Amino acid sequence: MNREFEGKKLLILGGNPETTPMVETANEMGILTLVTSARHTDPAKQAAWKAFDVDGMDVPGLIALARKEKIDGVLVGVADILVPAYCKVCDALELPCYATQNIVDVFAFKDVFKAACERYGVHGIPEFYLDEDMKREDLDKIQYPVMIKPVDNGGGVGMTVAHNEAELAEGVRKALAASNKKRFIVEKYMLCDDMGMYYTFKDGYCSASCIYDRYTTDEQPGLSRVCLGGVYPSRHMEEYFSRMHENVVRMFKEIGIKNGVLMLSGFYEKGEFYVYDTGFRLQGEAPHLLMKAVHGFDQREMLIRFALTGSEGELDLREADDANLRGKKAATLWFLLKEGKIARIDGLENVEKDPRVAANIQRLHEGDVVLPEWIGNEKQVLTRLYLVCGSSKELADCLKEYQEKVKVYDEEGNELLLKGFDVERAFSGR
Repeated sequence: MNREFEGKKLLILGGNPETTPMVETANEMGILTLVTSARHTDPAKQAAWKAFDVDGMDVPGLIALARKEKIDGVLVGVADILVPAYCKVCDALELPCYATQNIVDVFAFKDVFKAACERYGVHGIPEFYLDEDMKREDLDKIQYPVMIKPVDNGGGVGMTVAHNEAELAEGVRKALAASNKKRFIVEKYMLCDDMGMYYTFKDGYCSASCIYDRYTTDEQPGLSRVCLGGVYPSRHMEEYFSRMHENVVRMFKEIGIKNGVLMLSGFYEKGEFYVYDTGFRLQGEAPHLLMKAVHGFDQREMLIRFALTGSEGELDLREADDANLRGKKAATLWFLLKEGKIARIDGLENVEKDPRVAANIQRLHEGDVVLPEWIGNEKQVLTRLYLVCGSSKELADCLKEYQEKVKVYDEEGNELLLKGFDVERAFSGR
């Protein structure tokens, strides 16, 4: 790996497990990594050159830390909630930042983002007006089921499905508790095809890197439908490009995005696309790992380079990127856990030797405890497998194989894994 930045100091905001691969990539480049977050035990800190307990939203504290350590660049980890602080810290230190305050103002809050999308013909999920006063005239207009979300959190945190007024009240309480801004939205609960649209930006050029179908669990009633995996490319990709892509690109351009990576999450229902979330940073889902396996370039390296130089390098996205994955078929496979203590994990012992596996990003291990509050968000993910195959049949067979052989047990021998997604259904007609 190129070590031209040997000895440079990079401050990374956030220490969750999904940020760890970014830290490890920077380490391999010879960079001195400094990770900071509010929690002393965060996993990404274990991989860092130095670790600090300054909260990733404590802007004055972050600025003071950066000056004391004489850092050369700042980068946000896999956490939407930290992007506004990242922007302010870079601005104060006059360091490269792929976000601007205008971009942050649009993407940091779900309600603001939704309003911006509508201006460009990018539709959001139908919404019902409600505030924390929960006025009777507003309650009477709500058609159940609905999804309640905090405007400034992600990964399923603070999200609840409500089928009646009592569940709605509890969902509002939960969303407010998870929102720093104490704001929430109430949307129609969508039961249709779920999609991800992942974009890469370099020097003002916008590339649709991958469009894929997501599959979610229905085993946890009343909670956010956590992802079980995704299949690439999407069965709806051609229609997305013909109906929605140009509107999305125009929105990105006018907002001012020039560099970075961005995920749109959306639904497809009866010929219409509805965008419901965004993340202007590397994703916990990590589609960049599949892109690296297929195309050879690493978005983590691009973002690290940008943090230290203000440039993502010499890569030509027009040649290097391809949403069709150069004819290959790919998938992510998530293993979700029930509440309990992990005593034994079977089936992942030799996964790194399987040529079909591009990566295995494991969050939890034997001895870890899955807490009740993790159920219904991405903290209940044991691991994510990234698979690349030459055909849809080969990929479907690979998914079935791993869903059958990976097992997780608690101390009493009870199975802790939720069911995986329906592979037959996912590949029907592909």
